[in-house]
Amino acid sequence: MMELLSFGFMQNAIMASILASVACGIIGSLVVVNRIVFISGGIAHTAYGGIGLAFFLGISPLLGAGVFAVTAAVIMALITKDNKYRADTVIGAMWAFGMAIGIILLDLTPGYNVDLMSYLFGSILAVPKSDLVYMFILDGMIIAYILTWYRQIHAVSFDSEFASSMGVRSDLIYMSMLVMSALAVVLLIRVVGLILIISMLTIPPYMAERRSNSLKGMMIYATLFSLVFSLVGLVMSYFFNLTSGASIIFVSAICFFLSLIYDRVRTSK
Repeated sequence: MMELLSFGFMQNAIMASILASVACGIIGSLVVVNRIVFISGGIAHTAYGGIGLAFFLGISPLLGAGVFAVTAAVIMALITKDNKYRADTVIGAMWAFGMAIGIILLDLTPGYNVDLMSYLFGSILAVPKSDLVYMFILDGMIIAYILTWYRQIHAVSFDSEFASSMGVRSDLIYMSMLVMSALAVVLLIRVVGLILIISMLTIPPYMAERRSNSLKGMMIYATLFSLVFSLVGLVMSYFFNLTSGASIIFVSAICFFLSLIYDRVRTSK
């Protein structure tokens, strides 16, 4: 097992797991608590358009995905700020548009020969150091965001109307949460891929929520759960020659169902 750490690609993968887990723990908790899972899923799939645009223009795929994801987050925030649970049609349309424009732009890219699987289902074993730099910067932005606005975020997450009456700009905080979700999506693309991102943003925080009585504690637990799932899935994918993103989600899902069974048995006693 220790010999794995001697490989450069494995060292990069472990670092990517750590950086991704921080984003999952913090932003995933906000996604679960604010019940914006479907909106976050829409942002994730819309980001595929940015990947297509990036290859078409010859720029970094993560940069292109980031621009598309943040733009989608702002648009969705403006559409759903007054009724975040009834804008599913518009979100679905943007979801489909992002995927479609990404595929079209990839078709139009001269000499295109990129492996789509690495962006749809993740390829953590192939994460280059340049992507780690992007991930580190995005993590820094997410941590700075939560440290600066934690009280306002906490208030809006649990009672937005009361927060507004106390002078908190609930609409601005709500938009900022979606923008941070977009950054988390970009950070997770190379780890689990666009198709599986929403699972990583929801499974660890859901498990953490049932074991914590505060938002801060939930974020910490979710980060730890994400890290364990990522590392176990990473090792599993290496030894059994499996897709890394799918392996990570498989481990997450198994632990999720086991935790449900455990909670059910414990409460029935």
